[in-house]
Amino acid sequence: MTASITFFPVDNGDMTLLTFDNDQTLLIDMHVRKAADNADDDTPDVMADLRSRLKRDAKGRMFVDGFLLSHPDKDHIGGLETHFHLGPPDEWKKDDDKILIREMWSSPVVFRRASKTHTLCDDAKAWAKEARRRVALYREKGTATIEGDRIQIMGEDEDGKTDDILAIVVKADELVTKLNRVAADTFEAGLFAPLPQGDDEELDELLAKNRSSVILRFSIRGGGIPDKCRFLTGGDAEVAIWERLWNKHGGDRADWLSYDILQAPHHCSWHSLSYDSYSDCGEDAEVCEGARSALAQIRKGAIIVASSKTIDPEDADPPSDRAKREYISIVDDAADRFLCVADVWNDEQRALQYDITSSGVTKTVKTAAKAAVAALGIGATASQARAHG
Repeated sequence: MTASITFFPVDNGDMTLLTFDNDQTLLIDMHVRKAADNADDDTPDVMADLRSRLKRDAKGRMFVDGFLLSHPDKDHIGGLETHFHLGPPDEWKKDDDKILIREMWSSPVVFRRASKTHTLCDDAKAWAKEARRRVALYREKGTATIEGDRIQIMGEDEDGKTDDILAIVVKADELVTKLNRVAADTFEAGLFAPLPQGDDEELDELLAKNRSSVILRFSIRGGGIPDKCRFLTGGDAEVAIWERLWNKHGGDRADWLSYDILQAPHHCSWHSLSYDSYSDCGEDAEVCEGARSALAQIRKGAIIVASSKTIDPEDADPPSDRAKREYISIVDDAADRFLCVADVWNDEQRALQYDITSSGVTKTVKTAAKAAVAALGIGATASQARAHG
């Protein structure tokens, strides 16, 4: 089985499928617009595409091995109740044929009460209810929980609320090495955020405004060889989070943040790179060097992917053309190593996919005329594809 990362065209939203070389799948966020479910609309039918990539279990249930919700905004969880089974796995209905989530990966933010910086749409409320059900079941049964009842919490909750379930909690700076309790050495993922609540109220308020997104840096095996692709994903994390991560991990630990593929945070928003408002300051808006450094730890040939609508300098942020230009400078001023998912769909009518093999990371393309693969977005033929890492 070839490992891969697939970015679905969901406008300003995230929906990414990681397939590991043991055939396990991890979905990171989802944003299914109503128009995408309408057969008479030309909005990409991302759920039909996703379903074509998934398998069924012995009971006929289509499933993902894991589903990571980076944070509970609508553009990261929209469509959940329509397309995924929620509740005990033995209540799955063949007629509905919804997708089973074998294991949830969830930020603890979904367990908190609504506030001015934390509101939940209906799909996010449904996720939170299901997460609570699974946590309660773990408290009752421990590791005896079955597929469809399992959960891992990404980060500690405030006020010690997760202290009694630490076996299913991944703390900041720890590694995730199991998916649905399978440790197959196919990946490891370092958890950088959400960060624990501190004693600095002003800083905590600033971080809250930046959203408590899960930030993970995956190291993925390809063709049986470890660490062939490093993938950094961070939901909607903004500038204060990235600056704080650089202050913590820069220097001798900078390699922890290194990547081959970066999913540009917050749909290529300027606010992940700067404290200044671009609408107020224009080109005088200053990049935060700490945040930029955290997002600039590229490996050879690295690319940056914007999960967003087409980037137009005249449109509101996100996505931001100024951020796009900064990301292009990060990848050695190589414009073809910055890709917007919407543009790939417009050009090729397909999701953006990268395969991970023993030779490195290659971008799949639509037709033989464009070559079987293109080396990490640079447009080489298969024979020219560069080994990576």
